[in-house]
Amino acid sequence: MAHKFDKIDLKILSDLQQHGRLTNVELARRAGISAPPCLRRVRSLETMGTIRGYHAQVNPTSLGFTVTIYAKVSLESHSDIDLKEFEERVKSWPLVRECHMLTGDADFLLKVVAENWDSYQEFLTSILTKTEHVKNVKSELVLRSVKDVPGVPVETIAAF
Repeated sequence: MAHKFDKIDLKILSDLQQHGRLTNVELARRAGISAPPCLRRVRSLETMGTIRGYHAQVNPTSLGFTVTIYAKVSLESHSDIDLKEFEERVKSWPLVRECHMLTGDADFLLKVVAENWDSYQEFLTSILTKTEHVKNVKSELVLRSVKDVPGVPVETIAAF
């Protein structure tokens, strides 16, 4: 069952999603509470797994990763063992930044970030398509990203 969050929890979550480097003092000020209870709330949100971690949002092109590809992967077998085996292999591939199991035409959607099209092709032909039970892969190159917002739409929750 989902935890009931009050307005202060939701404000804390919203602010941390948008500004992950806020100090506890600033976070407390924005939430309208003092620093000690704010810190307790943040720790509680971390403990219950609502806050899963903190990270920097890195510009991929500044590090030489110029292409993003969404690869739709279909498997030959849908046995639980084969699905889990594929999922475990995906976890070991650094170029794959996201992996989602789907309904519909494809079984998995992978977000792949690569230095260039040639490095993606190398990954595709030497690793992905050679993986056991992979039937086919359909690649879609991202031309431009219009919106890339991490997290969830906290501001749509009624208590907010």
